[in-house]
Amino acid sequence: MRHIIISTSDCLHFVMRRVAVFAVCLMFVTVVVQIIARYVFSSPPVWTEDVARYAMVWTGLLGATLSFKTQSDAVLMQSVFPDPPHGLAFFAKAVQSVAVLTFILPVIYFCFVGLRGGFAKGYLARQSGLTADTLGIPMAWISVAVPVSMIIILIHLFARWAGDDTVEETAAQLD
Repeated sequence: MRHIIISTSDCLHFVMRRVAVFAVCLMFVTVVVQIIARYVFSSPPVWTEDVARYAMVWTGLLGATLSFKTQSDAVLMQSVFPDPPHGLAFFAKAVQSVAVLTFILPVIYFCFVGLRGGFAKGYLARQSGLTADTLGIPMAWISVAVPVSMIIILIHLFARWAGDDTVEETAAQLD
């Protein structure tokens, strides 16, 4: 079971990294098209701003999953507690897990279930009734990034519990 959880987390990380890079490239290309069309042709396409905005949403949320997997996110109390196998290190990981679960579980819940308990009033259900004006697609295609990213972070958390301690070695040092 441990191997399945860690390999699922690794596979999701691999795929989400590619999707996030694609979203960044899409955002860049649409912004460049808009700039060229606006200042060279004086007629920018109306759809480029929305595509860039929605690509930025997907990039940000998928980037959160990538940084959580590689532990390059803002780590809670890293400088306060010692490294494992010290007992306080276990406590720090438990506090971090509780903080992550406190944030993620309600977000996932309310993506599907409304305040009064019905599935029809959940975040995704409300968004599926709306349409992006310039693109003509349901807003649920954009809004689905929220539960997808939260579920992926939850899977990465399960992988940490299973023993996956992936740390990004190529991270730039700021100090």
